[in-house]
Amino acid sequence: MTTPGALPVVVLLCCLLYTAAAARLRHRGDRWPVRRDAGFWLGGGLLVAAFAVPWQAWLPPFTAHMAAHLTAGMAAPLPVVLARPVTLALRTLPAPGRRALVALTRSRPVTALVFPPVAAALDIGGLWLLYRAPLPPALHHHPLLYVHLFAAGTLFTFALLAVDPIRHRPGLLLRAGTLLAAAAAHAVLAKGLWATPPPGTTPTPSDLHLASQVMYYGGDVVEIALAVLLAGQWYRAQGRALARRGAARPRGVLNRRQRPQEAPP
Repeated sequence: MTTPGALPVVVLLCCLLYTAAAARLRHRGDRWPVRRDAGFWLGGGLLVAAFAVPWQAWLPPFTAHMAAHLTAGMAAPLPVVLARPVTLALRTLPAPGRRALVALTRSRPVTALVFPPVAAALDIGGLWLLYRAPLPPALHHHPLLYVHLFAAGTLFTFALLAVDPIRHRPGLLLRAGTLLAAAAAHAVLAKGLWATPPPGTTPTPSDLHLASQVMYYGGDVVEIALAVLLAGQWYRAQGRALARRGAARPRGVLNRRQRPQEAPP
């Protein structure tokens, strides 16, 4: 598998730029957790590993291909999104850059793309097209395919978690439902690969079965992580709602459950 030399360089430059922006933020006294820097570097490293690591040295051909795709499309986007690069850019860019970025994130095309069902359709639909459409077999091994998988996975994760500022933040119920539907579609595709390989490919049965298991269980791991993060968002939202209701209640006024019972005669 050939790797364009520009891709690792671009990833490295993005990681260095993120680190420099985070350092600038901390230098002026603002708080920015170091774990976000680590997450961005982790995501960049996973993306480079997806198309640079010789997976076929340890795994059968189609399984190696599937492990690389899973790394680029599902594993790498999660830590990158949790690093909140858009928020960091908004806090460190000069005023013209901030205005341009705000205008971009609030534009109608971006709003449509980050709507969870649309992002899920682009991500999961792309996988179905890749593994079920009669595409040239060489396309499955093209290095730029990993960039596409990473971009689609990042868009889906970004829309689902909504940790960076966007124009309209969808409700948790819609995002959770989208995750459930996407996970089901991903599982159906993985189970279908157990019996039928992609058109134009001829992996051995054992290779095909192992690759489908990698896709199925590897996808489960990432999807469970996303579900846990969404559950954490719901828990914090409920806590804030309870705090607001408690603050809004007049002092000295007790509800029925809080009223002290009268002493018996």
